[in-house]
Parts: sequence; structure tokens; C-alpha cells
Amino acid sequence: MIWNKKIECASRDEMAAIQSERLLSTVKRIYHNIPSYRAKMQEKGILPGDIKSVENLKDLPFTNKTDLRDNYPFGMFTVPMSEIVRLHASSGTTGKPTVVGYTRNDLQMWAEVVTRSLCMAGVHKNDIVQVAYGYGLFTGGLGLHYGTENLGATVIPISGGNTKKQIQLMQDFGSSVIACTPSYALFLSEALQEMGIDPESLNLRVGIFGAEPWSENMRKEIEAKLKIKAIDIYGLSEIVGPGVSCECTHQAGMHVNEDHFIPEIIDPENLQPVQPGEIGELVFSTVSKEGIPILRYRTRDLTRLIYDKCECGRTLVRMEKCMGRSDDMLIIRGVNVFPSQIESVLLEMSETEPHYLLIVERQGTLDILKIMVEVQEQFFSDEVRELEALRKKIRNNIQSTLGISVDVKLVEPKTIERTAGKAKRVIDNRKI
Repeated sequence: MIWNKKIECASRDEMAAIQSERLLSTVKRIYHNIPSYRAKMQEKGILPGDIKSVENLKDLPFTNKTDLRDNYPFGMFTVPMSEIVRLHASSGTTGKPTVVGYTRNDLQMWAEVVTRSLCMAGVHKNDIVQVAYGYGLFTGGLGLHYGTENLGATVIPISGGNTKKQIQLMQDFGSSVIACTPSYALFLSEALQEMGIDPESLNLRVGIFGAEPWSENMRKEIEAKLKIKAIDIYGLSEIVGPGVSCECTHQAGMHVNEDHFIPEIIDPENLQPVQPGEIGELVFSTVSKEGIPILRYRTRDLTRLIYDKCECGRTLVRMEKCMGRSDDMLIIRGVNVFPSQIESVLLEMSETEPHYLLIVERQGTLDILKIMVEVQEQFFSDEVRELEALRKKIRNNIQSTLGISVDVKLVEPKTIERTAGKAKRVIDNRKI
């Protein structure tokens, strides 16, 4: 089923016309309402009238996560707070989150693109969708929730965790679709095995997985263990949340809802567009959002775009699974983690040095973040009790900033390797 055939099967010329009209309107609103972006345009000698069509998109300045941080909390909004009906936020590069606001029209648009995504995944109104993404400031839970309701399917808003209850509801309510992170899907499969429950005794047939990187091998493992079709969904809160793009049942790349989110691929070094089909950094412009429209947002995700018509009949451009990042951000259990966040915590503490190492490992199906922290000489005591108290203090401070549990190991000064160039802060041992 295709939810919005007129848009999802539009010709390239028809799509370009829609994008151009919306882009011109968005550029004007941003220019007149966001001083920081207006200054960027003026620095490049660009006025709104210089943008004639989507072909001129490449002439506009980029937006970075730091722009959102520098304008915290509401400096990137183009409407008064009286028109904002919901706020979401995600981890920023420091302790401050990046904040996004939604008008009523924004929420309707978000529900529309998530509904399209669900249809791409083969979900229909007779399905029972168990949403096991987190609800709250994280966009995953509520994004899938309202898209499911908009489709007319039944939603179970269980949120994340509480695995035994998840399985009980799958059995009792007959859930046919599960929406969660791929690592949690594998965790569920292990729990089913431990409980002696055959996945084929459940009604599950589709899984919609996102919020963290996962491989084709992980997809095969999930499909084999849960006896479902595993679909990849992509989104980020700065653009809207889940529903920016999603795979169809052919699993040949994620269809981008490009009437709302225009994708570009650039070379992360020279910031110039790459040739069609080449791998580069994914950049998005939102052209229908009212609350916080964003032009040329650098996602830092590396991928490529596919413009061929899909077997499903959709003509929407497709993006491949992201192949890595052009920065040092980690995604741990659906949460964005930046080394600079750790550094900001350590710099506030008198007992530690600003030297640390993040080690990410996958134990079973869950990602574990271990942090090695250098302690100042005078605080590196032989007293086990004192060291343990310090370790707990550091761990609690870091967990409070990141919003996820971490394992902290204290090491002596000068233990962590120094380099003349950029310090190596991250060792990612996950086989993604």
C-alpha cells in the first residue's frame, strides 16, 4: 500500500516544483526570523530573492548542531511560543540539549511522514503496533505513536524496557508490529528463548528499527530469531524525528520524504556536492516546518542517494544505510554521545584530568560504554574506599549529563596515550 501516491510516485519534475515552492517560502521565513542565519546569508551576500528554485539550494549556508546549541533554547524558532504546542530535545555536544519545537501543522506533517513510513514497511490499519521506543523528550516513541494512529492502526504505547511485560503484551494483545531499536529487538529474541516461547507462536510479522546504527548481518539475525521482516527507519530530531526516510518491503534503501526534507550529499572536507551516487555526508533542508525550519543541516551521517525508481513503484529518492559518520559522535542505545560532553564534566571536577578514553563494546545485544578517566596525582590514593567514592561521583556526574548508564575506570595520570595531532578519544569495538 502507498499512503500518498500523488507525492510518493511523483515525477522528478513534479517533485522539484514542490520543493522549489516550499524552499522559497522557507528561506524568506528563516531570513526574517532567525538573526543568526540571516547574518550567515548576508556574509555570503545572499538575499531571499536570489533563491529562485531548488537548484539554488547549494548556494545557501549550512546549519550545524552548534548553531542550535548557540541559540539555545528557542533562538532558532520562526514562530512565537504561543504557536509551539510541543517541545522535544536531543543530546547536544555539551550538557545543553538541542531543542526543537512543533506547531500543530508540524505535528500533522510528522504524523503524515511516519504514516507513509509505516505503509512502506507493509503496516496497515488492521495491525497492532507495539511502540517500544522511549517516550518523552526523545522523538522515537511519540513519533511512531501518532503516525500509527494516523494510519488507523492500533498502538500500544509501552515505551522502552520492562521486557517481560513487552512479551506478555505481545502474547495477550496479539502485537503484529514491533517498533524499537535493533539491539533491543535482539534482546527481546534472547528473552523469548530464555522464557521458552517460540517466536512463531506470536503474531509479530514486521519490525521497524532505528535510532542506532545496525548492519545487514544484524538484520538477518533479527529476522531469523524473531521470524519477522526487519525494516530500517531513519530520522533525527533536528529535522523532525523518525519518518525522515524508511525502507519499503523491498529493503533496497530508505525512501526519503523529500517533499518535506530535501537531501543533499556533500564532501565533508570541501563541503561541495558530490557526483550522483557517490558516498558523502548527508545534508537536509526542511521546507514545510513552521516551528524550527532548518536549511542545509549537516547530519554528519555518511551515505549515498539512489534516484532509480524502486520496485515498489515509489519514485522518492532512496538513501542507503548510513556507513559511518564524519564526526566523533557515538550513538549508544539510541542516545547521541559526544566526547566533548565527557570533557565538560571532567573539567568541572577538581579531582580529574581532562584526559579520557571512551570504549564502546557490544555485550550480547546491548551497547556498553566504558570510560577511562585520568585522576590527578594527589587524588590517586591507595585507599580503595576513597577511589571507589570518587569513581561513583564521576560516574554519576557523567550519567547525569549523558542520560545513559556508563562504566567508569579510574587510571593514573599519563596512562592514556598522548598524540601530537588530534587526540584519539574513542575506541568502538562494536561489530556493526
